[in-house]
Amino acid sequence: MRRSIVWFRNDLRLHDNEALVDALGHNDEVLPLYVVDPRIFSGKTNYGFPKTGQYRMQFIIESLIDLRVNLRNLGSDLYIRYGFPEDVIPELAREAKTSYIYCNRERTQEEVLVQDRLEQGLWVIGQEMRYYRGKMLYYTADLPFPITHCPDTFTTFKKEVERFVPIRSPLSAPVNMAPVTLDIESGEVPRDHDYGFEMVSGTMLKGGESSALAELKYYLWDSNCIASYKETRNGLLGRDYSSKFSAHLSQGTLSPKLIYFEVQKYEKEVQKNKSTYWLIFELLWRDFFRFMAKKHGNLIFTLGGIKQSLPIHLFDNETLFNKWKEGKTGIPFIDANMRELNSTGFMSNRGRQNVASFLVKDMRINWLWGAEYFESMLVDYDPCSNYGNWNYIAGVGSDPREDRYFNIPSQVKKYDPEGIYMRNWLPELAEAPISYLINPYEIPLEYRNYDYPSPCIDIKTW
Repeated sequence: MRRSIVWFRNDLRLHDNEALVDALGHNDEVLPLYVVDPRIFSGKTNYGFPKTGQYRMQFIIESLIDLRVNLRNLGSDLYIRYGFPEDVIPELAREAKTSYIYCNRERTQEEVLVQDRLEQGLWVIGQEMRYYRGKMLYYTADLPFPITHCPDTFTTFKKEVERFVPIRSPLSAPVNMAPVTLDIESGEVPRDHDYGFEMVSGTMLKGGESSALAELKYYLWDSNCIASYKETRNGLLGRDYSSKFSAHLSQGTLSPKLIYFEVQKYEKEVQKNKSTYWLIFELLWRDFFRFMAKKHGNLIFTLGGIKQSLPIHLFDNETLFNKWKEGKTGIPFIDANMRELNSTGFMSNRGRQNVASFLVKDMRINWLWGAEYFESMLVDYDPCSNYGNWNYIAGVGSDPREDRYFNIPSQVKKYDPEGIYMRNWLPELAEAPISYLINPYEIPLEYRNYDYPSPCIDIKTW
């Protein structure tokens, strides 16, 4: 009898899971495993932020609970162990007398180091890794160029792959699985209070494959929101202005290929327009950032980015950074977005661009601080997308436009002209005139009597 382990990582789903499908096709028994790595669950970033903040932690826990339920419904289980994967997995593999370890490959440094150490540990006991891909639309093998020649600008990349490279069909979820005939404990799912917080009910982003598939059905078929996505995608407040798929994509509870083919189905059965295409367009950006991370490696995590050049001088000013982090800059639009992030673990794409631009271009703060804070706080954190976007905003990434800058008053007039979003997250400014919310520098002193800070920096150009 052949038995193997499927190591679940950032692919907490049954549908379109290549590692799982291949393991089931070549083994009599498959042992589904998740390892709670203390470096991820309780570690710190380089600048001392929690590696995984409360809201992403909750999302992961919810996803593990859901995955265990779904596996048990098939006759299997999710086995959970605590420790470093490179230590835990060889020990379990020896105990379970397995043949292979199947997993979906990750591409950035911390994950690659774990993969390499695990592979070395398995060689010692005569077992091997088998790697698969689970987070992208496109396969490296299908590209019309080697990764080393991948275009560094998104537009060129899109033109070269979109017309010529087909998207492979997603794989179906298994309908049953043989139980593991071993007398071993399945292990406990991590608990929120083990990491110093209590789970919050009613959050907008709920983890798990079941929730992901329900969100996909809702956004395309139940609400028809996709039909106006291009017009609403820059919204700031509420659920339906964007798909909210990003957290599910980051933890792998939803396959990008499934989204793609479901959109194709919607276009055939309902309508095809710019909005339906634009959702696929956003998935292409995710692939592009992942290919950039593979091509340029650790450069995406350095101050000079993939260009290895700094267009402006940046400072390590902790006092100013903390005002940005806490939503106390005195700039209502920036503070509203940061308070939403701190309260929910989520921020709109429009908000992310603005707060990042403000930190780098106006406050002149080291962009790596902002990127690491996002890494800590975002429910939908993905290393390639997060650092790719920060490279882009800081002017050290793949943006073909030099010195991109977001003028905050102009952005407010365009995206929150009545101040509804800002008043929602800044209740102390509920009665403030809209002119103050747009540009606090132009308001007479008598209007600054709110329980709200004055601007922390002077921006005369506004």
